[in-house]
Amino acid sequence: MPLKLFYLTTEIAPFAKTSTLADYSVKVPLALQGKGHDIRTMLPKYGFVSERKYILREVIRLREIPFEFDGTEKIASAKSAFIPKTRVQVYFLEDSRWFKPLSNLLYKSKNGRMLSDNDERFAYFGKAALATLPHLFWCPDIIICNSWPSTFVPVLYQQLFRKEKFYRGIKTLLTVFSVDDYCIFHRDAYKKAGITIPESITGDMVNGYEVAAHYVDQIVVYNTPETDNLTKLLEYEGVKKHEDKIEVIDWDDEESPDYARIADELDEVLQKLSS
Repeated sequence: MPLKLFYLTTEIAPFAKTSTLADYSVKVPLALQGKGHDIRTMLPKYGFVSERKYILREVIRLREIPFEFDGTEKIASAKSAFIPKTRVQVYFLEDSRWFKPLSNLLYKSKNGRMLSDNDERFAYFGKAALATLPHLFWCPDIIICNSWPSTFVPVLYQQLFRKEKFYRGIKTLLTVFSVDDYCIFHRDAYKKAGITIPESITGDMVNGYEVAAHYVDQIVVYNTPETDNLTKLLEYEGVKKHEDKIEVIDWDDEESPDYARIADELDEVLQKLSS
């Protein structure tokens, strides 16, 4: 059955690439589109992405979208393009503070240290991305939330957005590519986004996947021959409680994955989730 899919990611080749996620975010959306799905992707508009080279266009209805963050009214805007040599649409979410200044390392500074405000940056991205949907005049069946930067989205959706008529009935799916220090967030980032953390999760620093597990409809864990992400993920009690939400898709090769097979298996999960 054809589905409407909103695909959120922080990397898409050739616009931004630091990991396997960038190539995956080309090959898998393209394969899903080939199966008849209406898929639209959203990516932060980093300052190093050339608007002229990639033909980014203004979208009048995606200018000056209001939403609240950290107790104040914010304004988001987005431009549109296509992944080169495809008809997969990409919306580039703009913000002069959070995205424009980043280098092509994305999550690190030039000295290699992880940026301390990654959590707040991607909480902002998740909330702004959800706020754009009514302005697209398009409501997805499923939001695909990719990797640790998108773990805020299922929480935001369940606690804030699903109460509004436009958003009712949307499902969320979270993909897990790695379980490491990048997915450890300060709880203040959730507070600034206007959402709360389950009382069972304590401490100032929390695992984004563990928080999301309480709210997301489906988790897809990618295991590779080198990395058992499922075992790492199940070390968190909040994830283990929701183990029934997890599907595992094994990659045969981390360097050159069979994206066609991965997309086939992901599509099976999407179809079950939508039924």
